[in-house]
Amino acid sequence: MLKATLRSFLAHKGRLLLSALAVVLSVAFVAGSLIFSDTVTRTFDRLFASTSPDVTVQPKDDLKSSVPTGAVQTVPASLAAQVARVDGVASTHADVSVENITVVDADNKSVGPTTGAPTIATDWFVTDRSPVKLTSGHAPQGAAEAMLDADTADKKHVGIGDTLTVMAQPGTFKVKIVGIATFTTTNPGAALVYLDPRTAGTQLLGAADKATSISVDAAQGVDDAVLEQRVVAAIGTGTYEVKTAEEQAKSSSESLGGFLDVIKYVMLGFAGIAVLVGVFLIVNTFSMLIAQRTRELGLLRALGADRRQVRRSVLTEAVLLGLVGSTLGLAAGIGLAAGLIKLMSAFGMNLNAAEMVVGWATPVSAYVVGVGVTFVAAYLPARRAATVSPMAALADADIAGVGRPLKVRAVVGAVVGVLGVAALVGCASSSKTASAASLLGLGVVLTLVATVIAGPLLVRPVIRVLGGAFPALFGSVGRMSQRNALRNPRRTGATAAALMVGLALVGGMSVASASMSKSFDQQIDKTLGADFVVQNANFTPFSAEVTDAVRDTEGVGLVVRQRFAPVAVRLPDGKRVETTASGYDDQVDEVAHVTYAEGGTAAALADGAIGMDVDFAREHGVRLGSVLPVQFPGGRTTSLKVGALTDQEGGDGFGMQGGLFLGIATVEKYVPEGQDSALYVNAASGTTGDGLRPRLEKTLEAYPQVQARDQADYKKLVHDQIAVLLYLVYALLGLAIVIAVLGVVNTLALSVVERTREIGLLRAIGLARRQLRRMIRLESVVIAVFGAVLGLALGLVWGVCIQQVLSLQGMKAFAVPWGTIVAVVVGSAVVGVVAALLPALRASRMNVLAAIAHE
Repeated sequence: MLKATLRSFLAHKGRLLLSALAVVLSVAFVAGSLIFSDTVTRTFDRLFASTSPDVTVQPKDDLKSSVPTGAVQTVPASLAAQVARVDGVASTHADVSVENITVVDADNKSVGPTTGAPTIATDWFVTDRSPVKLTSGHAPQGAAEAMLDADTADKKHVGIGDTLTVMAQPGTFKVKIVGIATFTTTNPGAALVYLDPRTAGTQLLGAADKATSISVDAAQGVDDAVLEQRVVAAIGTGTYEVKTAEEQAKSSSESLGGFLDVIKYVMLGFAGIAVLVGVFLIVNTFSMLIAQRTRELGLLRALGADRRQVRRSVLTEAVLLGLVGSTLGLAAGIGLAAGLIKLMSAFGMNLNAAEMVVGWATPVSAYVVGVGVTFVAAYLPARRAATVSPMAALADADIAGVGRPLKVRAVVGAVVGVLGVAALVGCASSSKTASAASLLGLGVVLTLVATVIAGPLLVRPVIRVLGGAFPALFGSVGRMSQRNALRNPRRTGATAAALMVGLALVGGMSVASASMSKSFDQQIDKTLGADFVVQNANFTPFSAEVTDAVRDTEGVGLVVRQRFAPVAVRLPDGKRVETTASGYDDQVDEVAHVTYAEGGTAAALADGAIGMDVDFAREHGVRLGSVLPVQFPGGRTTSLKVGALTDQEGGDGFGMQGGLFLGIATVEKYVPEGQDSALYVNAASGTTGDGLRPRLEKTLEAYPQVQARDQADYKKLVHDQIAVLLYLVYALLGLAIVIAVLGVVNTLALSVVERTREIGLLRAIGLARRQLRRMIRLESVVIAVFGAVLGLALGLVWGVCIQQVLSLQGMKAFAVPWGTIVAVVVGSAVVGVVAALLPALRASRMNVLAAIAHE
């Protein structure tokens, strides 16, 4: 049996190649994501471990905010001298390092990275742990000199002697580049500007007696953990946070971990789609191979092979296929990881491909996925093979499953489908976001499974409609193509399922994104009353200099500032909620339209007051007039009285969770280092918006980090951000289509082999080669369109339910992108034509007599 299995596997290696490609793709994405993330993690772990001081003293950060405020928490620079007196300390240094800056060249072009990495200004202080070394020029001396890292200098064409403008919180200043520093370790992609240590505090923090942290070097033989305890005993932990080099490196790695997780999960998403779609392809391939080998399997049974041996033979073929596919996939994954490393280098993160990390978990995962997928996918066909009777050796090969009833599928599909629909109905009727999202996920999985199970039941009614015009348009060729697609509903359903999965995902996400875009458009139309919004491209704050310049622009009337502040609010129900509050100037009613359930703008923005969303207030037992303890960064606390409750369709109103907003004077009082995040600008009386735009743009030429946007621009910005999610979905669709094309090609190729005698007879009675090719193409098209119709119908149902979840967050508009839907259906027909090219060509080149004599 083993010899027979190996010979069978090698005999069908051409037929199994396309199935192996599905395994290769899924394993490649799994292996590539693991190798890439392990390589980046190892690289940065080494970087952080080698550059972190023995002990670091930094401000205690009790409040984490997902929204940047522009504030820089500091410690007294004199703390370095205090720590230096601790027993076991060899040396200390007051560090200055900030990211809330913008650096431009002589042409007002930003020198910072465009990839989202920060621009960092820091003091030049050389130690054994420095990640860079001076390679050209000299170190900065005095307030007018600076150094730049070599990668940024090369990309932005900045050389020694060039002048740069640094826009920091205390003010703007110019520096002359006098030196270039080259990274000796991995360049994380940031732009680094080094200033004279004596003046860095004044220029970047506004005072020479401030620092962002204190670096502490341990004396010879003193353990980091012991020194940490001594420093804590000397300065306390009420205001400061003390970390060893290991703890600091771990903290830095965790900060980077979020970025790495995004990449890893995106790639694992691709792997998941590849695995899911590949399962259908492999099941179909093995089912058809077994159908074609009915006589062969019957002969084995007649010679004495029992059912277990036949089943084991088929599963052994699947394992061999999985091993080959996994091996090739692992090699492809290494190549994919190398490509990602090259891609990251193009974005400024210079990783060394020679230091690629292939941990033991990577090959284990690769083979578990590859072999596991093929084994599971081949199990049902293997069981079917074991039921072949010895008498089959004496009969003509029959197509497995053609005449068998679909009752079991109907019952199982109906039960799973009812459960899935019930979950989706529960999602649509739920009033809580968390429960609605959970029911949505359950409903999506169950309805997808139900559609896959019951797909063959839908083949005959749907394809009769989709191919109903074929006989009229293409005559007998069209009629035969339609009947070929109807001949084996199981096979047609499994072939179309691969495409259905990808298109269901696209349909659901397209409806969700269109609904989100329409909701945001309505919200912007309803709430934004300003002529222009001045904002940073990535929503980071900007210096007060920008605000002053906008106010001084000719034709500008009203300017209302927005500033964010991390807060922790203790609510009447005992819960402590950490969120972000928004601060506004008093005239906010003139640039925004706010709907209030109780109170008004004046009461909410008054000194000692705060406003919040009415639903959030009801949930936590807050009433108008309630006094709430509020904590700001740096341990600053106060009590604020609830002056207004908003009832915005956007759910949380101005802020983040809870829609908290207050007067900007309160924000300035408790977050004095903060910066403005947006300016809402109205044209002065007698000036139109069109007339003000060129003046604003001219003013902002000196500040390339900010732009002035009107309502149309603001809508486009939101649409572009939503489109990023869609691009990911379209990429997943592309992968699903690639594997689906392989599946259609595989099915048609095996179908051509299966129908060799039939094709020979058709050719013998006068069917032309061109007509034969057309018949196979039409069969492929109708299968592909069938998968598209099922997928889009399912995706539209999902989209409706996703929109119901979004409506709980205030996004209540519903939209269907009909253009995308039509394009997908047309594209599916094109996919069908492309997938049929090779099988149709092969069929048309058959020798007629040889085909008739084929068994």
